[in-house]
Amino acid sequence: MKKFPPERIICLTEETVETLYLLGQQDRIVGVSGYAVRPEGVRREKPRVSAFTSADIPKILALEPDLVLTFSDLQADIAADLLRAGVAVMGYNQRDLAGILAMIRHLGAMVGQGVRADKLADHYEQRLAGIAARADGKPRPKVYFEEWNDPMITGIKWVSELIEIAGGHEAFPDLVGEGAARDRIVNSDQVIAAAPDVILASWCGKKVRPEKISARPGWEAIPAVRDDRIIEIKSSIILQPGPAALGDGLDAIVAALA
Repeated sequence: MKKFPPERIICLTEETVETLYLLGQQDRIVGVSGYAVRPEGVRREKPRVSAFTSADIPKILALEPDLVLTFSDLQADIAADLLRAGVAVMGYNQRDLAGILAMIRHLGAMVGQGVRADKLADHYEQRLAGIAARADGKPRPKVYFEEWNDPMITGIKWVSELIEIAGGHEAFPDLVGEGAARDRIVNSDQVIAAAPDVILASWCGKKVRPEKISARPGWEAIPAVRDDRIIEIKSSIILQPGPAALGDGLDAIVAALA
């Protein structure tokens, strides 16, 4: 790392972008992912240097970053290319709520805002506890969350935890601990057998089609389909393991289960 705290940061996923803005450190950001949409206007304010699994390495190097922030093994090749080019890289891999809160605290400490980051994380912890307390003792509908439709992928851990906090019951609890998407694939018969009361869907990169879900063979027997409780949650607020999921994403789940 050329400087500490780093003065020129590139964020290759959205959650670190939003965290730095919430910490008042947006001036340190010199490049972002093309998927960054929070806060509104970020795509106009900051150069776009990457997709999710690909990045414009020459453009990144031209911005002379002190630090590049990546996420998960899916960006490991990008990280390796940057490290070989002499760039400092921090790779996060938060997969649950505890990990999201730890990322906020760690990133805050790296930019010299440890106290402010602790307060932000404490705020989210209190918010989660408050919403969980309001749901306590109430009937808990069974919820199937569909992260992708072909193949059907479910059980992403931080979403499952938010469903439980919001007052729902995860339809596939045995899959929640699986980190890789390929290990969270379900088939139609499994979903029919689970008989969810609510279906939440967020197909990353494309609009959810509730009518396509309800038209799947045999799904007319599922309570969620019968009662027309198929709800889309936008991927920008639920599939990013960061502040968006703890705020607007959780609110959307609470509203869907009401």
